[in-house]
Amino acid sequence: MNELDSLVESAAQLFAQANTPAELENAKAQFLGKAGRVTELMKGMAQLSVEEKKSRGAAINVAKQAIEAELTARRQALADAELQAQLKAEALDVSLPGRQRGQGGLHPVSLTLERIERIFGSMGFDVAEGPEIETDWFNFTALNTPEDHPARSMHDTFYVEGGTATAPNLLRTHTSPMQIRHAVQHVKKHRATLDAGQAMPEIRVIAPGRTYRVDSDATHSPMFHQCEGLWIGENVSFKDLKVIFTDFCRTFFESDDLVLRFRPSFFPFTEPSAEIDIQFQTGPLAGRWLEVAGSGQVHPNVVRNMGLDPEKYIGFAFGMGPDRLTMLRYGVNDLRLFFDGDIRFLSQFQ
Repeated sequence: MNELDSLVESAAQLFAQANTPAELENAKAQFLGKAGRVTELMKGMAQLSVEEKKSRGAAINVAKQAIEAELTARRQALADAELQAQLKAEALDVSLPGRQRGQGGLHPVSLTLERIERIFGSMGFDVAEGPEIETDWFNFTALNTPEDHPARSMHDTFYVEGGTATAPNLLRTHTSPMQIRHAVQHVKKHRATLDAGQAMPEIRVIAPGRTYRVDSDATHSPMFHQCEGLWIGENVSFKDLKVIFTDFCRTFFESDDLVLRFRPSFFPFTEPSAEIDIQFQTGPLAGRWLEVAGSGQVHPNVVRNMGLDPEKYIGFAFGMGPDRLTMLRYGVNDLRLFFDGDIRFLSQFQ
């Protein structure tokens, strides 16, 4: 190996030892700087003849180009190493799930309403919906609660514009008006059958929805939900009510170990009337009687207001609070949680 080959080898080794661009520039200066070894070789040609300068200069230039190539290669290697380090530091773990916007879901009370509709739908009940602003007739009078009836004081509520001075409009205080509305339409639809003295198809309907009363405390809200039910036919008895509602409760709570009891009560639109209580045999609520609904045989006056003969058609009605059923099903102990809109609470039901 001659002097110039050795020089190129030395430069390549020194460049390879440089771990930063600054170190590499210092190594470059030792060979290609103003006082570098290649520069000194070029200065040493001054004493040579013209012919010797040509051959010697050509050889030095070849060595210089080789050194510059080694320098360029090392610069690129350092740049690549720096880029790789940066990419590694900023790398994304593609095995992790991506960040996505959370999806919304139904409110727990809405889940309960859907569940109620689904269960009663499997029993052959239709679902009726109607106006939340009701007339005095459908909300009170048609339900055997005339203007001077004391039961109206329990429903003295939010009156709105419209109607008349003696029959104002109001936000409905229960969903029972939908029983009348649905029954009246059902009777109109089958009027020809009735006029011919034939049996009319039975009325089976539930009416879930929002209702309003002037209540506001730890256990009540001025807006709450109700679900009323109605079954009218020629041979419908209180026994049918017990079977239907027992089956509903056991299906809703997914438990066969609960029992029902019917306590005598009073409602102007049913006679006789009963409160419905349930009792779980196991679990945190075991042994306690919990009121879940009101019920009774439809009052003859209400049957007449439906356009039917109470001597021929009979049936039962019931009304329950989906808010309370939701609290019992999910173990919620404060009604106000349903209205706060707290995502931490609502997300538990998605």
